[in-house]
Formats: sequence, structure tokens, C-alpha cells
Amino acid sequence: MPGAIQSLSRAAAILRLLAGGERRLGLSEVATGLGLAKGTAHGILRTLQQEGFVEQDPESGKYQLGAELLRLGQSYLDVHELRARALVWADDLARAAGETVYLGVLHQRGVLVVHHVFRPDDSRQVLEVGSMQPLHATALGKVLLAYDPVARGELGDGPWEAFTARTVTGPAALDAQCALVRERGWADAVEETWEGVASVAALIQDRRRNPVGAVCVSGAVETVCGPDGAVRPALVASVRTAARAISRDLGAHRF
Repeated sequence: MPGAIQSLSRAAAILRLLAGGERRLGLSEVATGLGLAKGTAHGILRTLQQEGFVEQDPESGKYQLGAELLRLGQSYLDVHELRARALVWADDLARAAGETVYLGVLHQRGVLVVHHVFRPDDSRQVLEVGSMQPLHATALGKVLLAYDPVARGELGDGPWEAFTARTVTGPAALDAQCALVRERGWADAVEETWEGVASVAALIQDRRRNPVGAVCVSGAVETVCGPDGAVRPALVASVRTAARAISRDLGAHRF
């Protein structure tokens, strides 16, 4: 097994040092505290500063933890609070729908699955927590694109990868779909990422009504959709009810 990368270990040690004690430390204090040469400590601090993980006080020259580290930490807490609040509702949704349920959040240019409830039958299934789904070709992704400007910015201008013949790959068509999502309050994706699979999703909001994730039901086209090819209304209602319930548990009171 490969050993640790020394520069990363030293950077982590500096962040831990700044997180405790005096909070603000000078270069000499950092170097002495970790047994590093001043030049080495300065180089790591400069890199951390460029990335926003460390800030330097212009008057004293001392270093402290930066805003980017706080943002990442808050993101970690938000995701875990979202998952904790969604556990019961996601389980109930899977039982009511008889299908797989995913909880997803925006992560770079895709949707990160942070919770996965298996379809309640005896079939063999694989846990997909930690997997990524495409923004432009899934119900989870379309919900986030419709309501979160950051998601749309992450995706770029296209064209995007076509996973099936039904995948939307151009910006005009996708933006039209996002407008429809905002109008009706839910998104669907029928055989856009995988042949024979359909999904329907709704937005989850926090107490400030910010988009923080989405919940979706996914299954075979013949069970998710009716004879007319449209997603079954009862399934749409169930997903929207679950999304509203999770949002309320996160402090959102208006929808």
C-alpha cells in the first residue's frame, strides 16, 4: 500500500494547528510547532492561501483558517443533515412506490447520490451511495438545473454526452425542459440515461428556501410510466409529498 504524500500530510497538520490554540499564528510559530523549516512551512501556507484554505492578516502577517475551508465544512454538515432528515421519508416513499429512491445533491458537474433506498423486493441490487449521475439526463439533475443557478453554470453550454437516443444534449432543449420543471414543480427522465429506466424527482429546500438537493423514484419504464408513456400521477404526487416533508424538516415552511 502506498505511503502518505508528505506535502499533503504537512498541509493537513498546518490546518489542524490553525484550528486550535491561538487560531492566528505567525510563520515561525507554525514552523516551530510542526518541526518544519521556515521555507517549507511558508511554501505550504502560500499554497493554502491561494486556495482559500488559509488567510493572512495584512497587519500582523499571521495566518488563520480561510473562508473556503469553512464553506467546505458547512457543505459537509448540510449534506449529512439533509440525509438524516430524509431517512424516514425516503424509506416511506420506497415502500409506497415499490421502487428505488435516491437522494442527490449538486457536486461539481453532476449529481452525487447521498442516500439510496433499495426497491422493496427480493431482487439483487447494488448500493449506489457515492455514485454520480449526470445533470442533463436524470430527473434529479433536471430539478437541480431548474432551481439552482450554480448547477446550470457548472454544466456549461453543451453539447453534452448522449447516453441514449432520448438524451437531451443541447442547451435550448434543456432550458425549455427546466422551464417546464419550474412550472409544474417536478422533473422526469424517461430512458435518457439508461434504456428501460424512468425516474421522477422533486426539489428539496432549506429554511431559506435554497435548493439543497432532490429526491427521486426510479424504476422500470413500465412501472413508473402509464400506457400513454407519461409518469404515473400517483407517483408524481408521492415524490412531491416526500420532497415537501423533507423540506419542512429542514425548516422550509412555504412551497
